[in-house]
Amino acid sequence: MRRLLRSSLAAIKRRGRIIMIILVPTVLIAVNVPPAIGFVAEMRHQQLIDSPEYKAEFGRWDVVELPEDLQVNAIHAALLPTGKVLIIAGSGNDRAQFDAGTFRSLLYDPATGSARLVMTPADMFCAGHAFLPDGNLLVAGGTQRYEVLDGDVTRAGGAMRVKNEFPDAGRDFPVGTEFVAPDGKAYRATNAFSLPPAEKLVARDGSATVTASETVVWVESEVEGAPGVTADPAQYAITGLEGADAENFYGLAEDMDLEKQDYQGIADSFEFDPIAEEYVRVGDMAHKRWYPSLTPLSDGTVLSVSGLDGTGEILPGQNEVYDPATKAWTERPDLFRYFPTYPALFQTARPGELFFTGSSTGYGPAEEGRTPGFWRLEDNSFEPVPGLRDPDMMETSGSVWAGPVQDQRMLVVGGGGVGESPLSTTRTDVIDLDAEQPAYTPGPDLPEPTRYPNVVTLPTDEILIAGGSRDYRGKGQSHIFEASLYTPSSNTLRPAAESSVGRDYHSAGVLLPNGQVLVMGGDALFSDVLNTRDAEFEHRLEIYTPPYLFGGPRPEITDAPAAVELGGTMAVATPDAQRIDRARLVRPSAATHVTDLEQRTVALEMEKRPDGTLGLALPGEATLVPPGYYMLFLVDDQGTPSVARWVQVT
Repeated sequence: MRRLLRSSLAAIKRRGRIIMIILVPTVLIAVNVPPAIGFVAEMRHQQLIDSPEYKAEFGRWDVVELPEDLQVNAIHAALLPTGKVLIIAGSGNDRAQFDAGTFRSLLYDPATGSARLVMTPADMFCAGHAFLPDGNLLVAGGTQRYEVLDGDVTRAGGAMRVKNEFPDAGRDFPVGTEFVAPDGKAYRATNAFSLPPAEKLVARDGSATVTASETVVWVESEVEGAPGVTADPAQYAITGLEGADAENFYGLAEDMDLEKQDYQGIADSFEFDPIAEEYVRVGDMAHKRWYPSLTPLSDGTVLSVSGLDGTGEILPGQNEVYDPATKAWTERPDLFRYFPTYPALFQTARPGELFFTGSSTGYGPAEEGRTPGFWRLEDNSFEPVPGLRDPDMMETSGSVWAGPVQDQRMLVVGGGGVGESPLSTTRTDVIDLDAEQPAYTPGPDLPEPTRYPNVVTLPTDEILIAGGSRDYRGKGQSHIFEASLYTPSSNTLRPAAESSVGRDYHSAGVLLPNGQVLVMGGDALFSDVLNTRDAEFEHRLEIYTPPYLFGGPRPEITDAPAAVELGGTMAVATPDAQRIDRARLVRPSAATHVTDLEQRTVALEMEKRPDGTLGLALPGEATLVPPGYYMLFLVDDQGTPSVARWVQVT
C-alpha cells in the first residue's frame, strides 16, 4: 500500500474502537490464509477511509466515469458562472484527431452529473483563457500544426516571410500557395494567410514613403528528402501572380531543412457564452500563439503573453491586450518582454503591476526569462525578487494566492527541471508582495518531489495540493497519490486523503460551488514502470470532498444580491448569522498545464445586523477584485462553508 496505509495504521492506533472491529479479524485471517493478506489489507484500508472519523479528518475522493461517447481529453477546464464546467480538449494531444479536424469541448454539470458536447470551431488545444467581466470565457490561441520529431521529417520546411509593397490593397492567400526560388525549388504554405495593405506616409513636400506589410507563414517543400533542403537565402515568387502583383507580393526565406519541427500556434480567438453555451468568434490576436498565458487586468482587459508562433518559434516578447468592449486585440510594443511559455503572471494590488512567480510550463531556454519578479507595465520595467529555493526546478510548478488576496502573499508548489528532466522538488516557498523588500521564504516540504501539482484554493482559505508525478509525465509510474492541505495562516501542511487516479501533465482541478473539488485529466507517457507501453489519456473524473463537509451542519445563504459594485456593501440573508465567522468571494478557476491565473479569494468585511442579515463590504480596488463573477461563501465558526451564491462584481 502507499503512504495512506501507513497513515491509516496511525489513525487506527488513535481509535481503539476501530482496532477492535477491523484490526483483530484482519490479523486472524492473515495468519490462517497468507495469500489473503493483500486482499484483507485493501479491505481494511477501504473500511477505514469510509469511516466517519477518517473522512472528518482527511476528506474523501470519489471517482466519476462518464459514458464513453462523452469522454474528452481534459486539456483545459473552467468553472462557468452557471455552475457548469467547460472542459476543452480541442484535438486533445491526439494527432489523429487533429488530422481529422475533430475538435471537442464538453459541458459537465457536477450538480446533476449530466454532460453534453458543444461545437468547437478551432483546435483550442494548448490555448490560453481568461474570464471577462460579463462572465464570458475568452479563449485565444491553439494548434496550427503538431510537432514532427527528428528523423520523422520527410519534407524540408521553414518560415517564409511574405511581404506586400502595395499600399492600396491587401490580399488573402489560400492553403497551398506556392513559392518558387530563383533556382526553381518550390515550397507550399501549410495554412491560409492574409496580407494587409502596405503603409504609405506622405510628407509635406509631397514625397511618399511606403513600408511593406508582412506576415510569416510555414512552408514545406513539394518534394521529399534532401532535394528540398536549401541553406541559401532567397526571394521567392508567388505562383499565379502577374504584372504589378508579382512585384508587390513576394516571399523571403533563409534556409529550409529536415530538422525537428515544433508545434505551431494560431491567432484565433473566441468568447464562450455560458448562457447560450456556445463559442462566439472575436478578433484574432496579432500573433499566433501556442501555450500562451492570458492574464486578466484590473480594468477588465486581458494581456496575452508568450507562446510558440506560427512557425514553432517561441515569441521573443511580443505581447498584446484584448478589450472586451471592442472584441479586438491591440499589440503593445511598449510591453515587449520575453517569458517562457505559460508564465504564471498575476495582477497585484498595485495598478499596472504584475507578479511573475517563476512558474511556467513547456518551452523556452533554461537560462532566459525565468527569474521571478515584478513587471511594471507603466514603463515595462522588471524588478527581480530573491530567495526562491530550487530556482532551476520551477517548470511545471503550481502558483496560487496564499490566503485572501488582500494579504498579497503567494505560494509556489513543487516543479521540475526544464524540458524532459527527471528532476523534481518538494519545495514550497511563500512571498509577501507587500513586504519592504519582497523575497521568497521557505514553506513546508511536500511529502514527495512533485511536478504538475493541482493547486486549488478552498473557501476556508486552505489550499488543496493533489496529483502530479515525480518524473516527467509520470515516467516510471511515478504518479503521486498523496494529497495535502496547506494552511496559509500557519504556513503548514497536513495530509489529506489519497486519490486513486494518477494525474500529471494535462490535468486540472477546480473548486465547485458546493465546496468540493473536481479534478480531471492526466496524460502520462507510459503505463508501466519500465516505460515500454504507451499510456492512454485519463478520462475518469474525481471529486474531492474536503473534511469540512463531514462536520456539523452547513450554514445557508437564503438570499443575496445578484450583483454588487466595487466598494459596495451587500445584504446577505442567512438563518445562521450568529455563527458565521467569515465571508469570502472566490473567483472561479480557468486551469490548464498547472496554470490557473484566475484563482483568488477575497475577504469581505462583515457586520452582523440586528435584523439577522449580514452586511458584507467589498474592497474598492479593481486590482484586488477584478470585475466579473465570483462565488460567495459563508464559513461558520466550525470552519464549515455554505453552498456558494454567484455574485457579479461590477
